[in-house]
Amino acid sequence: MTSEDVGAEAREDAGLATPPPGTTPRIGDTRPAPPRPQIGDTRPAPSAPAATGDTPAPARKRRRRGGRGRGRGGAGTGTATPTTGGAPAAPGGNGGRGPRDVVRADLGVGDPLDFDLDEDALERRRGRTRKGRPAGRYFMCVHVRPDGHNHIAVLEGRSLVEHYVTTPRDDDMSIDGNIYLGRVQNVLPGMEAAFVDIGTPKNGVIYRSDVVFDPAEVDSKQPRIEQVLKNGQNVLVQVTKNPIGAKGARLTQEVSLAGRFVVLVPNQPQTYGISKRMPDDERKRMRKVLDALRPTDAGIIVRTAAEGATTEELERDVIRLRHQWEQISALAKQSKQARLVYQEPPLALRLLREEFTKEYRGVAIDDPTLYAEVKAYIEAVAPELADRVELYDPEEEGLPLFERFHVHEQLLKALDRKVWLPSGGSLIIERTEALTVIDVNTGKNVGRSNLEETVFRNNLEAAEEVARQLRLRDIGGIIVIDFIDMEIKANRAEVVRTFQAALARDKTRTQVFDISELGLVEMTRKRVSEGLLESVSHTCESCTGRGFVIDEALLHDLD
Repeated sequence: MTSEDVGAEAREDAGLATPPPGTTPRIGDTRPAPPRPQIGDTRPAPSAPAATGDTPAPARKRRRRGGRGRGRGGAGTGTATPTTGGAPAAPGGNGGRGPRDVVRADLGVGDPLDFDLDEDALERRRGRTRKGRPAGRYFMCVHVRPDGHNHIAVLEGRSLVEHYVTTPRDDDMSIDGNIYLGRVQNVLPGMEAAFVDIGTPKNGVIYRSDVVFDPAEVDSKQPRIEQVLKNGQNVLVQVTKNPIGAKGARLTQEVSLAGRFVVLVPNQPQTYGISKRMPDDERKRMRKVLDALRPTDAGIIVRTAAEGATTEELERDVIRLRHQWEQISALAKQSKQARLVYQEPPLALRLLREEFTKEYRGVAIDDPTLYAEVKAYIEAVAPELADRVELYDPEEEGLPLFERFHVHEQLLKALDRKVWLPSGGSLIIERTEALTVIDVNTGKNVGRSNLEETVFRNNLEAAEEVARQLRLRDIGGIIVIDFIDMEIKANRAEVVRTFQAALARDKTRTQVFDISELGLVEMTRKRVSEGLLESVSHTCESCTGRGFVIDEALLHDLD
């Protein structure tokens, strides 16, 4: 989920522990647990308590260990430095220009902050179990390749629903969420947009609607873009959409910083929202908590992961993000040239920060280094879920990670243009530059009673599968779906309702219209990055991506 997705969800809402003893061994985890202290904790590991004859007090509450920033984003830190220990930026992150110190996302791994959390709250956060194993709708597999390519797969049940690929070139191509000090290169009044140099190979583009300005400095309430942006002007911007093809990154001046439980929107105090996915009683409790925590100079968005979070956890998250913003502001003031000033964490940690809840039955990682980093993060921010992070050993299991969970075969099917439905029907998915067209066919599905019932059942299956394929293939832009014609109006309405319900599980924003007079469903899905096919392929040199090769011999004698 990108920062723009999180912010948009909130704006719509506003209207505008340590694993318990006896836990079943984890898959492939035959090694001892990593020794404490965890990453960022410079203190020695706690020694075991001495045996005494005293009777222990009744265990009404369990102590929960939370995480603070590494001296720069946690509660109680009195100062904020403009850098993170001088950590160098990734190659190409700032185009090789200017200082290379970059503010990194503070994930809260560091010195612990203790507070009480009752057993009932911990039990709710742990979620359901089945036969001693955590139970949940989703499962994540993280495969780390030696060549630098990382594959992340999200399973719903046993079905692959999302797939991500990170490559060594992602420092320039996968930059959504990063914050840059940019320099305006060219203002285009006719397009109500401006090109901004952010230190990457392609200039980013910012539109008039994404520009933030001081009303006191302009004459009108809706000034033109050339009145608020000038060539050569330095601006602080955040990437909301990765570069795709020949298009540069999409930028905004409405910067937001994502934490585990909340999103901070600096300089936008009017922004206020609570996730709609929370129960009504939890939303009411959050409103009371936020009345005391809400800063006067920034907006706050409460995320779905904050369900059940205590006031102390939310306060620590807000403090950490405020310190982070102070670092970014200080670093931007020191810089003169276009450069990266804030970098989002690796994709695996970002996904866990955005999505990891009790609905995930587990996360399997086949790289010990990444496993240790993820484990430390989860133990700091959600220790009740730490036992769901597994180290997968391919040698011990006898199969690679993606084969063990049948990800590889589903991934190959997702690259085909034809998708079979359970009853024998099929989908044909064709992508073009302007839009994506999906055709629904009955195929081998001949039904049992009558044509209308056969078509209706086939369309219901297609509606569920189309929603899954859009997520899996990461298809964005305009999408047209040609369902099979139905005579009964109630059947058409039910197909659309089923389709919208299936799309509700997609974190990417979508908009769906009713079936048109031609029997077509038109919809849009926000395009954030290149799709699955583009991420694992390259353009054919023979046909240059057209899908066919022209026979030059047949055209040779036409001159």
